[in-house]
Amino acid sequence: MALELEAQGVVKRYGALLANDHVDLAVERGEIHAVMGENGAGKSTLMSILYGLQQPDEGRILLRGAEVRFRSALDAIAAGMGMVHQAFKLFNSLSVWENIVYAQEPVSGPFIDRRAARRRVADLAQRHRLGVDPDASVGALSVGVRQRIEILKALYRDAKILILDEPTAVLTPQERDGLFDVMRHLAAEGRTILFVTHKLHEVMAITGRVTVLRDGRVVAKMKTSETSPREIIRAMTGRNVSLNVEKAPARLGAPLLEAIDLTVGSGRKPAVDRANLSVRAGEIVGIAGVAGNGQSELVEALVGLRSPASGAVRVAGRDVTKTNVAERRAAGIAYVPEDRALVGSALPASAADNLAMGFQRNPPVARGFLIDPAAMASRAQALIAKFGVKIAGARAAVGSLSGGNLQKVVVARELSHEAPVLIAEQPTRGLDVGATEFIHGQLVAERDKGRAVLLISAELSEILALSDRILVMYEGKILAEVPQAKANEETLGLLMAGRIPAAA
Repeated sequence: MALELEAQGVVKRYGALLANDHVDLAVERGEIHAVMGENGAGKSTLMSILYGLQQPDEGRILLRGAEVRFRSALDAIAAGMGMVHQAFKLFNSLSVWENIVYAQEPVSGPFIDRRAARRRVADLAQRHRLGVDPDASVGALSVGVRQRIEILKALYRDAKILILDEPTAVLTPQERDGLFDVMRHLAAEGRTILFVTHKLHEVMAITGRVTVLRDGRVVAKMKTSETSPREIIRAMTGRNVSLNVEKAPARLGAPLLEAIDLTVGSGRKPAVDRANLSVRAGEIVGIAGVAGNGQSELVEALVGLRSPASGAVRVAGRDVTKTNVAERRAAGIAYVPEDRALVGSALPASAADNLAMGFQRNPPVARGFLIDPAAMASRAQALIAKFGVKIAGARAAVGSLSGGNLQKVVVARELSHEAPVLIAEQPTRGLDVGATEFIHGQLVAERDKGRAVLLISAELSEILALSDRILVMYEGKILAEVPQAKANEETLGLLMAGRIPAAA
């Protein structure tokens, strides 16, 4: 088949860091091509160069055989490229059609032709099997529908090449399967799709070929039909990684974390609506749900970042509803937040400073009323070594770290508290398979030490692998509790969409 897009010898440096080291990539017209690699392998840098967001220091980009030099994403769009980012670029206050035609509106004289815009969007959605209501307000739509809008934005501009960056990160299984149907339809039309993901089962299900990067270099080019998940993992990491989570049967103790009729927000539709949950010593309770269904607000109320409208929170039997974050930590809560950069760490500060947070008043970090810098640095070095954080040293700023290594810093700090309760919110979002394996092992180890672990994750494979019991949230309510033995992807996916399975 004809080559649609090529990268030849692409090099990108950031000071001493070589993010892309003479990368070659060749993508055929009409194929779905996966790009995989660990965090920091250079995938995002390469996609940014292909889409004109960054300029290569060396190398060439060829589009349908002709060299191109994109000065910005606008040049790439004009050449027939589109990119759907993991964080959607939509105006929630505008309608679907307004988002799709934005900056390229059909006009009638000096005015926007609203009727023509609606008609074009409706026709485009029907032709590409991307069902949307052109007049719906984007802010009221599900994540899966908003993703369709992002794809329609690119198709409205007649994109022949689509870059999809972690497109299934927040989708239900049913929404994911619907996206795959759309991807196959677009490929059959002759459009080319670059699929950037960490999810091996999706790569095996939807792609024709895969290019693997490690440490900025291309280390493997494979036909998906002729390889296996284990081979891809070995190419990504250079080692064997277990795909299964090994854990013994749970040994349950007393309830250590409880929410009783907890409501967050007010009005007819609160963010959390009379939620009840209990996590016992020695178990992992998973909360599944599509993003935006109250999980974040529930967690913030549990850890003290948000005051509930009503209800109670208990830690080891003690009512902590009216206490602040510091008091709840003292009562026995450790917290791995969803946003490791904004909430979980201080990016300009050093690893030693970040790892000392919460310990600054206690020995050995504190000596009387003063902090002991040597003790703080020694403690940080020990945690860096234990958790395998790739960093120049304890005094290096954590803002320089890849997402996976920053997550390890946050997890290392929170686990070192040895608190009775651990709340882990999206602990492996965006992490590569090696970092995910490591963090899964740490969560199981905490459970086996008799701690109560509350896991909130949009990754159903993670929920299914780790949880002893599973709660599903939908529109602020805990819709169902599913024993691990009866849980499967289809059942949880239906519950996440607000539908009760027939057998339930």
